[in-house]
Amino acid sequence: MTGNETANQSPEQPRSQSPAHKRDLTRRKVVVVGGAAVAAVGVGGGLAASAFADGATPTAPGRSKASAGETCYTLTSETTEGPYYIDADKIRQDITEDEEGIPMTLTLKVIDSETCKPVRNAAVDIWHCTALGIYSGYEAMGSGGGGGGGAPTDAPSGTPTDTPSGTPTGEPPSGAPSGGTGGGHSEPTDDERYLRGTWKTDKRGYVTFKTVFPGWYQGRCVHIHVKVHVDGTWTDAGYEGGHTCHTGQLFFDEKSVLASAAVTPYSTNTTTRTTLTEDTIYPQNGHEGGLLYLDYDKKRIAKGVRAHLTMGVAPDETHDSTDTQPSASASASASS
Repeated sequence: MTGNETANQSPEQPRSQSPAHKRDLTRRKVVVVGGAAVAAVGVGGGLAASAFADGATPTAPGRSKASAGETCYTLTSETTEGPYYIDADKIRQDITEDEEGIPMTLTLKVIDSETCKPVRNAAVDIWHCTALGIYSGYEAMGSGGGGGGGAPTDAPSGTPTDTPSGTPTGEPPSGAPSGGTGGGHSEPTDDERYLRGTWKTDKRGYVTFKTVFPGWYQGRCVHIHVKVHVDGTWTDAGYEGGHTCHTGQLFFDEKSVLASAAVTPYSTNTTTRTTLTEDTIYPQNGHEGGLLYLDYDKKRIAKGVRAHLTMGVAPDETHDSTDTQPSASASASASS
């Protein structure tokens, strides 16, 4: 792969899917902030697919570099990895496979939080559940109502509301995906790998994925997991060496989730939904905490969604936690 690849320039795919990351227990702080809104929804319904094919990227905010003593973006805490990460298993941009759902393109820009310069050639992992709350590789743990992938026979039907009743409290039931509630890593139960992928940032720090809008499961709001790896080497075997400089999650506003819940197959997911404000992982601090910028036709979300965010990281630090607990943001605003 080369550093200036964009979404419509697919390099030769690596043959191996087993990178080896150098890891330690050093903690770091990361910054996450959104860019300006992306282009308006296209005509006809090819929004997500055409955006991916065009390699379109949003314009990121901020300065090209930081003056001495200045901070590029607001700092926020890392979030937990959750138990269902599979290390750089699929080197690809299109992670959809045959999963049903609202088409979505996700564009992330990775920058150095000290210099505001793009972090090029980084390996970015994303993974998330299906419209019915199932994680690939862990289908056995997502069966039944507790995992969100098929409700119990006596479960109520209907679309979730802003304030769902019976909001779960405490730990998720045994076998249910926690998606980030700690508890260490769980070994995969099957060979499925849909809705997972790793790709390289280009010379401007951008990486774009094609996927579907995530669903939900008991105990968590709608979210996407993300990791950023740096200082490794891209080879025919994939991404090798280096270390993980960011482990986090990306979130969706309630309006978009409610709109998605009216669309099949999301509308068949009768698992009680946790809202963004009820979630124990989301730090409740807007785009600083991973809340995505979204663009879609408000009356026809089924046609597709574009999502984007700028993530500022500390490339020389390491964060590869599997048990980090959520904490409130103690960050200050960026210098003007």
